[in-house]
Amino acid sequence: MTELYGLTPGQLSELSVSLGWPKFTGAQLTQWLYRPPFAEIEDMNNISKARRELLASSFTVGRLAPKESRTSRDGTKKYLFESPQDGAVFEAVSIPDQQRHTLCVSSQSGCKRGCSFCMTARLGAGRNLSVGEILSQYQSIAEHEQISNIVFMGMGEPLDNLDNTLAALEILTKVCGLSTRRITVSTIGILAKLEEFLEASPVRLALSLHSPFAKERESFLPTETLNPAREIVSMLRNRREDKRRRITIEYIPFAGLNDSPRHAHELMRILKGLMVRVNLIPWNTIPGTSLQSSDPRRVEAFRAELERGGVPTTIRVSRGQDIEAACGMLAGETNPA
Repeated sequence: MTELYGLTPGQLSELSVSLGWPKFTGAQLTQWLYRPPFAEIEDMNNISKARRELLASSFTVGRLAPKESRTSRDGTKKYLFESPQDGAVFEAVSIPDQQRHTLCVSSQSGCKRGCSFCMTARLGAGRNLSVGEILSQYQSIAEHEQISNIVFMGMGEPLDNLDNTLAALEILTKVCGLSTRRITVSTIGILAKLEEFLEASPVRLALSLHSPFAKERESFLPTETLNPAREIVSMLRNRREDKRRRITIEYIPFAGLNDSPRHAHELMRILKGLMVRVNLIPWNTIPGTSLQSSDPRRVEAFRAELERGGVPTTIRVSRGQDIEAACGMLAGETNPA
């Protein structure tokens, strides 16, 4: 049966018209699907019984609930979702703190990009999540947690699932009522798709950079060969229409590799003229790699060097390491026995 959950307001209106119903029935479906109280088809009581029966004969809502959850000692929660169709698994992470409550969502069940510091990359390509699967992560958790911010920083590369990411963003902002300033999409930078994304959505952008030097960045992110960071930064700099969009540069300092003053100075040089802030992300160790986390004092020195150069810089507080929920650790794993 076809799932209604994940269809945009425009698609629901088109569906209504195709069934010979008034266009406003699509608006009614939109409210029932994406605004509380969420309902199954039989409970949509402002739609006639005959129409509900016709819908139920060919359609299902299709909203997912988490299969499992784990709670960290720091209050972070990791949720595991599983597709009933093919068994694909993916994770979302809820991160509460005093000022905001952030939900980190996935866009794929794996990732083909092969970043050396990421557990998701070891799963291989996986598949794109549907619009409904992306939205289910937010709405099933928001029913019992007060989510204020969403970051697309979970499993997968959002720009490799661009159509579904954009449709989910449309529903989150135009129907669910989330501000575009409270949603951030993180990407390693796929040049062929980045400009399309920027044209289509005003949400905030985070660029996964990790080194200002091409060969070194390529050792962390193989995509550098086809999507050079300098070309990405140049494109962002030349987009006058994006002057008000907040752009974050994500940077993991690795011990003895990319955490030197030379790296800080080159990073300042390539970011010159671009309104950004840098977020330094502590390395969360994963097995099977020689990468090591930079010493906190060295990370602080790196931050101070960037600040002296006029680049606003913060150090991320890592959360959920004890449940494999921190940055780079998501791999769609079930609870240990």
